[in-house]
Amino acid sequence: MFGIQPRDVSDDDFNPRRRRWSLWTTPPASMPTTSHTSRPRKGHANAYHMSVKFEDLCGFMVEGNVDDVNVLNEVRERIREQGRVWWALEASKGANWYLQPRISSNGGQGVISVTSLKLSVLTNTVTLRRLIRKGVPPALRPKVWLSVSGAAKKRSTVPETYYDELIRATEGKTTPATRQIDHDLPRTFPCHPWLNSEEGQASLRRVLVGYSFRDSEVGYCQGLNYVAALLLLVMKTEEDAFWMLAVLLENVLVSDCYTDTLSGCHVEQRVFKDLLAKKCPRIAAHLEAMGFDVSLVATEWFLCLFSKTLPSETTLRVWDVLFNEGAKVLFHVALAIFKMREDDLLRIQHIGDVIDVLQSTAHHLYEPDELLTFAFDKIGSMTTNTITKERKRHETVVMAE
Repeated sequence: MFGIQPRDVSDDDFNPRRRRWSLWTTPPASMPTTSHTSRPRKGHANAYHMSVKFEDLCGFMVEGNVDDVNVLNEVRERIREQGRVWWALEASKGANWYLQPRISSNGGQGVISVTSLKLSVLTNTVTLRRLIRKGVPPALRPKVWLSVSGAAKKRSTVPETYYDELIRATEGKTTPATRQIDHDLPRTFPCHPWLNSEEGQASLRRVLVGYSFRDSEVGYCQGLNYVAALLLLVMKTEEDAFWMLAVLLENVLVSDCYTDTLSGCHVEQRVFKDLLAKKCPRIAAHLEAMGFDVSLVATEWFLCLFSKTLPSETTLRVWDVLFNEGAKVLFHVALAIFKMREDDLLRIQHIGDVIDVLQSTAHHLYEPDELLTFAFDKIGSMTTNTITKERKRHETVVMAE
């Protein structure tokens, strides 16, 4: 789980008040399978507070209590059920039914008519959105992400040898970006056996250095190492991970989030503060009275796309929706974490306790359906146009500072 990653005391990239947890790299015993709905008998109340170790789907060894494990077992059973739905659609509609065809008003080879669009593509879009919010099966995730994010289309615009040639062009070259990357590699999820291996770090380095040369304005920003590392674990190949990183930075997320000034990130934090006041007014007013700045927690959430905060399997569910629906998903999820602990937050009087409650909540969100239900049903709709207007309003102020 990314959210409970131990950090070296010298690693002060983000909030120094973060709780420190422990992971193990020894092979796990089989995961307990006790029912989540059961409760310990009298005299056994401590059973659900026992610490257990298990391996998540991304290969991280994590610690939780028995209740955490039971929730995760239930989630994985739903993933298997959801997988059967996806495979049934693959069988009935075709392996690439969710690919978006080109649109033409007069038809033709390789395109569809507007009438056909209304009957097929729009139907598929609604179906796909609903399915993705319920979770993409791990086996299909690389292909689905490449498709819905636009990464496959982006890659198709350059020669097939683009990535290999880019990596060869970077060999032996040193820049401020490569020096920072080399500094951060050993600190990127050091308890993951593959990412901490020579092979894993070399692969992550090539992806990060390659992108720093592709876009010298962004270069490299701390936080991207965690994003790229998770992409590697999901996509399996360097080239696919590279193109997912490219589409994230160039198309999905707001521009300038990862430049030297982090101006885009500062804009997002101000937009988030406004949205918190609108969607969770009681929380916002209470935190404002305390002098709590939401950027104390939300900066890392947005820069790392929750990869250092949520359990890895929950992070992947958030990313499923992010790649399909865009950056507004980050606001939905961030607001949901606050909303889920509204009563507790309203009782808190100290800033440090706010941070502890929010981080502890996020670290133990093994139930992605609960998080996403809060994010979309309880928080309510937020149109892209509304968020865009808020961004433009704050951009002027941020650029003037």
